[in-house]
Amino acid sequence: LCNCSAVGSASATECNGTTGQCPCLEGYAGLRCETCAQGFYLEQRSQRCRPCGCSPAGSSSAQCDDSGKCQCKVGVTDLKCDRCSDGYYRFNETTCEPCQCNNHSKTCDSLTGTCLHCQENTEGNHCELCKEGFYRSAHPAHACHRCPCSTVASTGTCRIQPGETAPRCDECKTGYTGPNCNQCDSGYYNSDSICVRCKCNGNVDPAQSPSVCKPDSGECIGCLYHTAGFHCEECEDGYVRDPEGTNCTRREATLGPEIREFTTSAPNASKATSFSMAVINSTLSPTTIQTIFPMSSSDNSTSAFADVSWTQFNIIILTVIIIVVVLLMGFVGAVYMYREYQNRKLNAPFWTIELKEDNISFSSYHDSIPNADVSGLLEDDGNEVAPNGQLTLTTPMHNYKA
Repeated sequence: LCNCSAVGSASATECNGTTGQCPCLEGYAGLRCETCAQGFYLEQRSQRCRPCGCSPAGSSSAQCDDSGKCQCKVGVTDLKCDRCSDGYYRFNETTCEPCQCNNHSKTCDSLTGTCLHCQENTEGNHCELCKEGFYRSAHPAHACHRCPCSTVASTGTCRIQPGETAPRCDECKTGYTGPNCNQCDSGYYNSDSICVRCKCNGNVDPAQSPSVCKPDSGECIGCLYHTAGFHCEECEDGYVRDPEGTNCTRREATLGPEIREFTTSAPNASKATSFSMAVINSTLSPTTIQTIFPMSSSDNSTSAFADVSWTQFNIIILTVIIIVVVLLMGFVGAVYMYREYQNRKLNAPFWTIELKEDNISFSSYHDSIPNADVSGLLEDDGNEVAPNGQLTLTTPMHNYKA
């Protein structure tokens, strides 16, 4: 009997009469076609031989295990060895090539080889570049470090120049300078860690000094055109602003005074007195003040004052006001004291005594003794004549002399 496999043999009853070899179907082998041929495996569910289907380029053998998994080459993966493993790309007839990511990534595109998920602040197709704002150090590991450049003062990018070990910022913003753009440029000063342009009102010349203002405070240096002040906003002593208010010119005596009208009024006055004041420019120093007071208010005469600063003028006005207030307070105090004195004098006790031949009469005008009993004043025991001719009036509580 042939005894051929009913599944793997083409005929269960026919076989070679000499060898007994049964005619096997594709994928089957053995004398009776009971096993799977090379490149096939037995599928457990159907109990039939299925082709392995291993990729000739990616597998090391056409044979697969009982699950149908092929034996893949290095860098190749998947059930049939037809896909590159992580870290490999470009599946070809030979094998997969490893990704070229400079040890900054383990994965890349399986077709193009472009590196994916670059680490350590790197970027590029092969993670060969540093991200923006980072630079590659001279360390053998070629790690990327953050640039010491503020985005406020610079573009934030930097690089190491040939022959140097420290990075330099690529480009500083306006007002900043230095290798790391952490210094204020000429014409700027540091204000709360921010470089601000010097405010000198155009009265400095940058060509004459390395800095037009102090870098720490902003005070202007070398004011020109006879100007002075923290921001060169004032005129020097002996100079005044021209009528346009732009340039400082030397004070010169002029015959055309500027007339200003002032109105003063005194307390309890029926009308205000108006007079004119004329300010005449003088070449004298500011400390010299000459004042000409008006001689009369009816002849329209003017008072000439030396040209003084507004500060000095305000001080003079304030002093006059203080003197007037003090005088008024003194006057009010004197009036008050005088009235008190008069009140005390009027309220003092006094007696009016009338002498007759045989009788003495008196009367009191003191308001503070409304209940005074004067009956005892005329008793002989209570009345005595002093040696000096004065009459002594005695009561149990008071003793008066007249």
